[in-house]
Amino acid sequence: MRFMVMVRATPDSEAGTMPSEQRMAEMGRFNEELVKAGVMLAAEGLQSSSKGVRVVFSGARRTVVDGPFAETKELIAGFWLWQVRSRDEAIEWVKRCPNPFDGESEIEIRQVFEVEDFGEALTPELREKEQRLRSRS
Repeated sequence: MRFMVMVRATPDSEAGTMPSEQRMAEMGRFNEELVKAGVMLAAEGLQSSSKGVRVVFSGARRTVVDGPFAETKELIAGFWLWQVRSRDEAIEWVKRCPNPFDGESEIEIRQVFEVEDFGEALTPELREKEQRLRSRS
């Protein structure tokens, strides 16, 4: 099972405050554990929403909205993509994670859809096309 593990933003992360050397070292050790265990597929930190945009869809219309975005608690500061056996295993890994920020932090865990989750809606033709696209990346 794959899980997207998202670190919620804080006012400091949105202000562009960089982590301390100690926090970087702690996170580096944690990431190394994830890699050695064969859990981590990807991991990245994200720049603040002031450098981002949102594209709002309304029927055929697309509207681009520049950041920053007001609700810091709804923003993502970084993420991991993990391959684990269960949601419980993902939770156990997150519990071992160093606190990403000073004070209170929040990490959200969401399961990624797998091809088989789409059932009959994903016809053999669409499944083959999906596999071809994935093999190109």
